[in-house]
Amino acid sequence: MRTSLKYLALLGYLVFLAFPLLWLVSTAFKTPREMANLHPRWIPHHPTLRNFSDAFAAQDLTGSALRSLVVAVSVAVLTVVIALPAAYALARRRSVLNRIAIGWVLVSQVFPVVLTVIPLFIILRRLELVNTLLGLILVHTTFVLPFALWMLQGYVRNVPRELEEAAAVDGAGRLKTLVGVIAPLLAPGVVATLLFSFISSWNEFFFALVIIKDPDQATLPLTLVKFTGAEQAARLGPLAAASVLATIPSLVFFAIIQRRLRSGLTAGAVKG
Repeated sequence: MRTSLKYLALLGYLVFLAFPLLWLVSTAFKTPREMANLHPRWIPHHPTLRNFSDAFAAQDLTGSALRSLVVAVSVAVLTVVIALPAAYALARRRSVLNRIAIGWVLVSQVFPVVLTVIPLFIILRRLELVNTLLGLILVHTTFVLPFALWMLQGYVRNVPRELEEAAAVDGAGRLKTLVGVIAPLLAPGVVATLLFSFISSWNEFFFALVIIKDPDQATLPLTLVKFTGAEQAARLGPLAAASVLATIPSLVFFAIIQRRLRSGLTAGAVKG
């Protein structure tokens, strides 16, 4: 009985999560008349692809998607490059300062993001990085890095120290040990970090809205907002179609490496 209730609760939760996505996909293939119907249907009676063509005609989806891809990939790679050696240092050197650093990493996630907007904007303006993809990459990395660091340092603690000692006996230094011995064993955690960083940056809207002002530098979330406004009812179909296209990359990446993501998150949550 208890097991049945658990599965029932899980099913309800999955339906709750899947409902918006399924409704979005359904709306993307509906005609304007069907969208205005007082009795909406899940499956369109007359499916159409016009919403997708109208979406590409109305906004620069291809260009904004490429810019979002550049930002997301850069953030993912930069996060791993910084977090991996830092996590190794925090996990292997036990000291009061390390504990304080780990505690601060977690505490930093408690503060509302809006509190940092003005200071970050001032810093980027002085560095002449406002309205640039580089500035957006640095800001996204700043906010993804703490969680990635916490996850990876927990994963490093599961790697036996004997492997490092054997590498040291063979004459390997810290850097060579990290790259040649530790990093290959951290593949699930690294993949999880890459995917988490990519999805976080791909879907991020708030900082992009503050930093990017030039339409030619707009990322995909900023472009999707342009479908709303005074003609919101008339643009609902193209907006749904564009949103479906924007969701595909995250779903594809997640489907490909979901097993490594799960194992990486689980290992990263283990307390050493």
